[in-house]
Amino acid sequence: MQVPAPLALHQEVVRPEWIDYNGHMNVAYYLLAFDHACDAFLDFIGMDRSYRTRTGSTTFAADCHITYRREVTEGDPLRFTSQLLAFDEKRIHHFHQMHHAEEGYLASTCEWLSLHVDLGARRVAPIGQDVMARLAQTLACHKNLPYPPEAGRGIGMSPPKHLRESDTK
Repeated sequence: MQVPAPLALHQEVVRPEWIDYNGHMNVAYYLLAFDHACDAFLDFIGMDRSYRTRTGSTTFAADCHITYRREVTEGDPLRFTSQLLAFDEKRIHHFHQMHHAEEGYLASTCEWLSLHVDLGARRVAPIGQDVMARLAQTLACHKNLPYPPEAGRGIGMSPPKHLRESDTK
């Protein structure tokens, strides 16, 4: 089966309650909107509600990194794309982009590292074979997509000169 590359699984509209005192979507709601896109991605690979019920397993976020490129405001329609970057028997590395659905610009990106967790033990555990097969199929279709420039980036800045000098004394 051919898997779309990237996946386009989620859309939503910026809600009035998501707007902050600056007149644009508050940072907390970027994460919420990306979480909705992440849920659609996990459903697509087979880690939906029935998987959780059947296996007693789910995913927990191990790391998440959001970049903010351009504002979105109340009523703006959003379109999300999802790309599988890598996986192993216990981890899934995925990347999502938020675009303005009408104007087309990239508003934000979100990179996730998800852990597969046995809810009974509350420990990381191997992913089921059916999901592993779906992940392999998805990665085979996504491997030729450009690697997102935002993926794998850290956050930081050089300390001011006056702090660097005091470290050497």
